[in-house]
Amino acid sequence: MSRDIQYIGMDVHKEAIVIAVLNGSGKLVMETILETKASSILQFIHGLRGELHVTWEEGTWAAWLYDLLQPQVHEILVCNPRRNALLKEGSKSDKVDARKLAELLRTGMLRPVYHGENGLRTLRELARSYQTISKDLTRVMNRLKALYRGWGIPCGRAELLYQQLDGLQALRRNLRPEFLAESRKHKAAKLLRQIPCIGPIRAAHLIALMQTPHRFRSKRQLWTYSGLGIETHDSAQFRFVRGQLQRSKKPQQLRGLNQNHNHEMKEIFKSTATRASCGRGPFHNFYAALLAKGMKPEMARLTLARKIAAITLTLWKGGKRFDAEQLKTQAA
Repeated sequence: MSRDIQYIGMDVHKEAIVIAVLNGSGKLVMETILETKASSILQFIHGLRGELHVTWEEGTWAAWLYDLLQPQVHEILVCNPRRNALLKEGSKSDKVDARKLAELLRTGMLRPVYHGENGLRTLRELARSYQTISKDLTRVMNRLKALYRGWGIPCGRAELLYQQLDGLQALRRNLRPEFLAESRKHKAAKLLRQIPCIGPIRAAHLIALMQTPHRFRSKRQLWTYSGLGIETHDSAQFRFVRGQLQRSKKPQQLRGLNQNHNHEMKEIFKSTATRASCGRGPFHNFYAALLAKGMKPEMARLTLARKIAAITLTLWKGGKRFDAEQLKTQAA
C-alpha cells in the first residue's frame, strides 16, 4: 500500500518551484523544476499516480497554491517555516529543501499552518489591507507627534507628513464599507458583534484571522494561537527515594506568555480588554472584581482578554447569544 503513496515537497519561489517526490519508503522517485504557473503545476500533478501528499512552507504563494491544489490531491500540509529547524541543518539549496520537506512530510515531522476555509479569501485580503493602512496611519501620526516634540525641525517635513496622513485616511475610509460589507456575508459577524466592545471592524478581523472556530479544540489552543497562553518550564520531574520512583515536588516555573503566536489576534483581544476595562458593562464588572481581589491591573486585563477569547470561541462554535452569566461559569 505504501508504494501507492507519493510525498511531494515543494520549494516555492516567485519564478520557479523546485519539486521532489518520494515514495512510501522514502526513495526519491522524481525531481523537477516548474514555472510558478497554474497550468504547469496542474499538468505535473495530473501526471502523477497514487495517493498524493503535498507540502510547502507558508509564504506569499501559499494561499494561492493551496486553493489550486486542494481539489487535486489527497492531503496538503502548509508548514510553519519558524518550526522547521530540521530544514536549517546541513547543506542548503532549493533541491535539498524540497527533498527535506518531502521527507519531513513522510515522517510526520512538520507543524501545519491552517488553511482551508473556502469563501474567505476576499475578506482576508480586505482585512490585511485595512490592517496595513491602519498601521501606516499610526506610524505617520507618531512621526508628527515626534516633530512637535522636537526643536528646529523644518515645517516642510510636517507638511509632507500631513499629506501622507490625509491620503491614508482617505484610503481607509474608502476601504471600510467594502470590508464591512464582505464580513456581513458571514453569519459569524452578527454573532461576534453581540460581545461587548467587539464592534464590526474587530468582528470582521476575527473572522478573517480565525476563519473557523472548529480549528481550535479548546480555549487553551485559542489562547496559545493568540499569544495569551502561559508557558511553563519543568525539568527533573522524577527521582528515586530508597529505590522507589517518586515525582518531584518542585513547582513548575512560569515563563510568561507564549512567544510564537498571531500578533494581530493578540492585539484584538488585548485592545478589547483595555477598552472594556475603561468603560461600563459586564466585562468592566469582571475586571473590577479581579482588582478587588488584589490582582494587579495588567494581570487583570490579561485575564479579561483570555475571558473574551474563551467567550468568542464558545459563542461562535455553538451559534449562541452572548450571556453575561458566562463570565461566571467559564474560567479564564
